[in-house]
Amino acid sequence: MEHGPSVTVFLAQIVVLLTVGRIAGEAMQRIGQPPLIGQIVAGVLLGPSVLGALAPALHGQLFPAAPEQKAMLDAAAQLGIFLLLLLTGMETDLSVFRQARRPAISISLTGILVPFACGVVTGFFLPQSLLPDPGRRLVTALFLGTALAVSSVKIVALVVRDLGFLRRTVGQVILAAAILDDTLGWIIMSVIFGLAKYGAVDLATVSRAVLGTALFLALSFTLGRRVVFRLIRWSNDTLQSEMAPISMILAIGGALALLTELIGVHFVLGAFIAGILIGQSPILTRQIETQLRGLIVALFMPVFFALVGVSTDLAALARPQLALLTGGLILLASVGKFCGAFLGGRIGGLSGLESFAVGCGMNARGSTEVIVATIGLSMGALNENLFSAIVAMAVVTTLAMPPSLRWALGRLPVKDEERSRLEREEVESQAFLSRVERLLVAVDESPSGLLASRLVGLVAGVRRIPTTILHVGGGADDARAGRASRRATDTLKAGIDAGDRLAVTVADKAEVVSRAEARGAAGEAIETEARKGYGLLVIGREPAAQGSAFDAEITRSVNGFAGAFAIAIARGRERAAPPGEGLKILVAVTGTRVSLQGAEFAVALAQASRGTVTALYVRVAGAAVRWRERFGRALAPRNSAVVTLREIQGFGELYGVAVNGETRTVDSAAAAIVRYAREGGYALLVMGVSPRPADRLFFGEVPAQVLEQSPCSLLFVSGEAAAGSRGGHEAAETRSGAAVSAGQAPL
Repeated sequence: MEHGPSVTVFLAQIVVLLTVGRIAGEAMQRIGQPPLIGQIVAGVLLGPSVLGALAPALHGQLFPAAPEQKAMLDAAAQLGIFLLLLLTGMETDLSVFRQARRPAISISLTGILVPFACGVVTGFFLPQSLLPDPGRRLVTALFLGTALAVSSVKIVALVVRDLGFLRRTVGQVILAAAILDDTLGWIIMSVIFGLAKYGAVDLATVSRAVLGTALFLALSFTLGRRVVFRLIRWSNDTLQSEMAPISMILAIGGALALLTELIGVHFVLGAFIAGILIGQSPILTRQIETQLRGLIVALFMPVFFALVGVSTDLAALARPQLALLTGGLILLASVGKFCGAFLGGRIGGLSGLESFAVGCGMNARGSTEVIVATIGLSMGALNENLFSAIVAMAVVTTLAMPPSLRWALGRLPVKDEERSRLEREEVESQAFLSRVERLLVAVDESPSGLLASRLVGLVAGVRRIPTTILHVGGGADDARAGRASRRATDTLKAGIDAGDRLAVTVADKAEVVSRAEARGAAGEAIETEARKGYGLLVIGREPAAQGSAFDAEITRSVNGFAGAFAIAIARGRERAAPPGEGLKILVAVTGTRVSLQGAEFAVALAQASRGTVTALYVRVAGAAVRWRERFGRALAPRNSAVVTLREIQGFGELYGVAVNGETRTVDSAAAAIVRYAREGGYALLVMGVSPRPADRLFFGEVPAQVLEQSPCSLLFVSGEAAAGSRGGHEAAETRSGAAVSAGQAPL
C-alpha cells in the first residue's frame, strides 16, 4: 500500500472538482443563480453526504483520509482563498462608493452592527456540545457574528448587474454599501482571526491587532499605493517575458498577505487590500485584468467552492439540534441584515421603497461567508457542525436574494433626474476617449512638440489617463535633447495640472516617463514603445508637412503605431494660446463617426483649459441642395447637420462645455473651414479624420487643403490605425487591449 501523499490522487481530485463544479455552476447560471451555488452543490454531491453514502469505496479512493493527502488539497484551498480575495479587491470600484457615500456609510454600519450583535448573542447561548472549544466561546461567537453580518460584494454586484440596475441610483447605493461592507468585514475578520490565532482575548492582543491593522491600512493607501503603481508600470514597460505584469500582481498580493500575517492578522486582509490597490493602478489595462481573472475563475473558483461542498455534512444538518440552529442562523441573518440595511437607508435619506430594495439587496452572503467559515474551521474556531450551518446559511440567503431584489426593484419608478443621468452615462460609455486607457505622446523640441505636450496633458489631466512622453528629437546634441525633453515634460505636467487641479501630485493622475531618442529613429522608437500597450498616440514634431502632404517622418512615426493616433501642428501667433488661457477651438464636423471623435477631443480640451468650442458643419452645395434650400425647406426631412450638432452639444453638456453650432453650405469645404478659422480668430482647429491608403499619410482632399492653408494650429484625430501601420499590432492587442475602433467615413 502506498504511503504519503499521491500526486495522482491530487490531480484526480482537482480534475473531478473542476469538471463537476463547472457543470453545476453552468446549470445554476442558466436558471439565474450565481455559479458558486452550483459549485458548492457539486461539492456536496462529491462529498460524504451523497457520493460517500452511495459509493463509499469510490469516495474513499477519491478523497482518502490520509492527513498528507488532505494537506495537499487544503493548500489548494488556501491558495484559492488568496486569489479570490485578490480578485475581489481588484473588482472593487471605489468611485461607486464615492458617488453614493452618504447612504452607503449608514447602510453598511447599521447593516453590519445589527446582524453582528445577533450572531454574537447566539454564540454565547450555544450549548457546549456545538462548540469546538468551550473555553474559546468568545472567538466562536465573534466568528458567528461576522458570518451573519457581512454581504458578498461579488454576489451583490453580479445580481444587480444582471437585473439591469447597476447604473440606477438605488443600484449604486447597494453596490457602494456592499463595497464598504466587504472592506469593513475583512478588517473586522482579520482582527478576529488574529485573536483566534493567539488563542486568547486580552487587551494586549486586541491592541496589537487593531493598531497593526490601522498602520497597515494607512501605509497601504499612501506610500503603498504609489509603490504598487510603479511596480506594475515597471513590469509592463520593462520586462519582456510573457505575462510579466501578472507575475508582478501576484507577487504584490503575496507580499501584502505575508505582511498582514507578520503583524498578527490574517492574510486575507493583505490580499484584499492588495487587490484594491492593484485595481486602482492606472497601468492595469482590461487585457491584464482579464488574463488574471480568467486564471482565477477558470481554475481556483470552481475548485475552492466545490471543496467547501465536500466539507459540508448534510447528514449532520438533519439532526434536530443542528437543524434548529441552521434555521435560526438563516432567520437571524436575513432579518438582521434586512432591518439594519433598511434602517441605514432611511437614515441616509432614501425613501421607504428604496430602503426596502436595499435591505433585500444586501442579504446575500455567498463567497464571503464561505471563506470566513473555511478559515474558521481550519483555525479551530468552528467545528464541522457550525461550518455546515454557516455554509447552508450562505447558500440559502444567496439563493433568496435575486428574486426578492427583483421584486423590490420592479416597484421603483425612474425619476426624471435619474433618467437624464442614465442617458448621459450611456452616451459617455460609447465615447472615443473613455475607451483609451493609456496615452503615448511622441514629441521633439519644436513648437509642435510643445503644443502636443500641452494638449495631451490637458486631456490626460481631465480624463485621468496615464501618459508616457517619448522624446524623438535632438539628434547628436545630447545636452540640447535633454533640455528639450525636460521642457516638453514640464509642458505636459502643466497641462495635466490645468486639466485636473484636484489631484495631489502628477503621479496620481498620469505616469509620466521622459525618454530621449534619435530623431532619425522615431518610427522604430514609437514601434518599440507601442509594444507596452497604448490606446492613443499623439505626435508633435517638425517639419510636420510640406504643402498639403505630411512629412515622411510623420508617416513613419504613425506607421510604427497600430492604433488610434493624432497629429498636432503649431501655427499662428498664439501657438494655440499660451498656458493659463482657455483654448478657443474650432472643430470641423460632418455626420460621420470620425468627425464626432474629433469633436469629442475638442470638448475634452475645452473642458480642461476652460475654453470654448465651435462646431462647424460644412456642406458642399450641389444642385439638389440648392433646390431644397430654395423651394423645399419646409418639406425637407430632419437633416444631418441638425442631428450632428445636437449630438455634439449634448456631449458638451456632459462636461459643462457650451458648444456653439454653425452650419455652412459652400462650394469648397476646405476654403470655408480655413476662412472661418481666420475670421473667428481661433487658436486651434480640430478635425476628426480617417487615413487613406497611400505612400504617405493621407486623410483626403479636404484635410490636405486645410493642412496647407490653415492660419491656426491644427490637431488631426484618427480613431483608427494608419493603413501602413506595422509592428506593435499583435503586442498592442496582447499587452493592452486598449486600441480604439472608429467609424469608417472621412471628413
